Amino acid sequence: MAMSNFYSKISQKPMKRLQDITVSQSNQWVNVNKGCVSPSPQDGISQRETMQVTQPASAPTSPLASPNPATGTTTFTNLCSSSNGSTCTTALTTLDPNWQASKPTVRERNAAMFNNELMADITFVVGAAGHTQCIPAHKYVLATGSSVFYAMFYGGLAENKEKIEVPDVEPSAFLTMLKYLYCDEISLEADTVLATLYVAKYIVPHLARACVAYLETSLTAKNACLLLSQSRLFEEPDLMARCWEVIDAQAEMALHSEGFSDIDGNTLASVLSRDTLNCKETHLFEAALCWASAECSRRDLEPTPANKRLVLGQSLRLIRIPTMSLDEFANGPAQTGILTQQETIDIFLHFTAHVKPQLAFPIKPRAGLKAQVCHRFQSCAYRSNQWRYRGRCDSIQFSVDKRLFIVGFGLYGSSNGAADYTVRIELKRLGRVLAENVTKFFSDGSSNTFHVYFEHPVQIEPESYYTASVVLDGAELSYFGQEGMIEVSVGTVSFQFQCSSESTNGTGVQGGQIPELIFYGPANSQPPDL
Repeated sequence: MAMSNFYSKISQKPMKRLQDITVSQSNQWVNVNKGCVSPSPQDGISQRETMQVTQPASAPTSPLASPNPATGTTTFTNLCSSSNGSTCTTALTTLDPNWQASKPTVRERNAAMFNNELMADITFVVGAAGHTQCIPAHKYVLATGSSVFYAMFYGGLAENKEKIEVPDVEPSAFLTMLKYLYCDEISLEADTVLATLYVAKYIVPHLARACVAYLETSLTAKNACLLLSQSRLFEEPDLMARCWEVIDAQAEMALHSEGFSDIDGNTLASVLSRDTLNCKETHLFEAALCWASAECSRRDLEPTPANKRLVLGQSLRLIRIPTMSLDEFANGPAQTGILTQQETIDIFLHFTAHVKPQLAFPIKPRAGLKAQVCHRFQSCAYRSNQWRYRGRCDSIQFSVDKRLFIVGFGLYGSSNGAADYTVRIELKRLGRVLAENVTKFFSDGSSNTFHVYFEHPVQIEPESYYTASVVLDGAELSYFGQEGMIEVSVGTVSFQFQCSSESTNGTGVQGGQIPELIFYGPANSQPPDL
């Protein structure tokens, strides 16, 4: 698929899947002799509160220079964003021959030329046919900011063109790149960051790195699969690694995200073959069927079992169906019609027969992720009048220096013989509850810790404090930790602890409950196999 076709793919609403694309930055910028065609003004791009990895908005309005019919002169308009999110407009008129006097710095004078026809010596015709915008520019500014532009305008094979077509780039993304070159400003938005990465990848590497950093900070289980698909196309290994961290730890949430159905076939295969996915095989099978239904729709096929199997191809054989339980298989894949009759019989025999048939599906369970534990106390103790539970909260605050995923907590149990506990666990950031769960555990009366878990792993970002809280109901007397540490390192991850104002039962940094945080860490901090 051509580069321009790929770009049109991610610029449509709703976004279509990007499939089988080889990305090489080879934009066909050619000379045109006809005038520019600009679309009618459209609404500006809305800034979303959370990152939605969908597509750049189509044909956004650009702050183009426009002639003033009343005076016959040209008025140049620059757009900027104010602190409250509104758009402010300042007009620069060339009637004043001394406009430079109001701009004391080189940066200000250079910024005044951004998207300005004054002294412009090149025009870019940007966007797909029927949705183009003419964007004026200055060769000198572009050439000093990018080796690609330098070669284009001043290299040995430079051509003296007045207009250059850029059909496979969104105008909004092109303007973002020019704004960086003219104003030394990086203005990224959720709707346009992928388009900006596309245009900046090989032209302005620093801007491309800023786009990747923006995407990494916006990465969640809801957009990780789609971002993985596009990071593969953009050949961004660091972003790919971040995506895999999220997908591995929060696989169930990622597989059920809306964007999963839009990934390309190669990315689907890479997900299904991933050994470290932390979810049941039934979730992978269900996600593959959802993807197949969407793919049938893209190919104008009826979503019949036969067609779903057709579009899945060899990816179906990457699902480890024999690792399901007999009940999961009998009530799931066996009744979907995706498998042949012989495959269904063979898998049933695999579950029940002493002599098992050869199967076309992997029979080894996925390894998943190995949970790690942060121990914040050096010892524990018990006394006849401590530790008591009467509906009060034990809480501690912590921060980390790398992204990780909290799975649950380790807690102390009864110091007065075996006992059952009901516990409510909670994880908050800035007062907002990120996850909570009510569960039970049995304490055997020893000083061991007992693990309780959230329903899904919770993503924790670095350099921000989170609050871990528990409320226990059970035997009043229990063990408690002492000799607490302010800083604890586990592998490559460093934890910092501080007291929480929500702790009403005595837990703090030096002693109390919540002796352990259970987590999935970065790939390079995983414990070795024993």
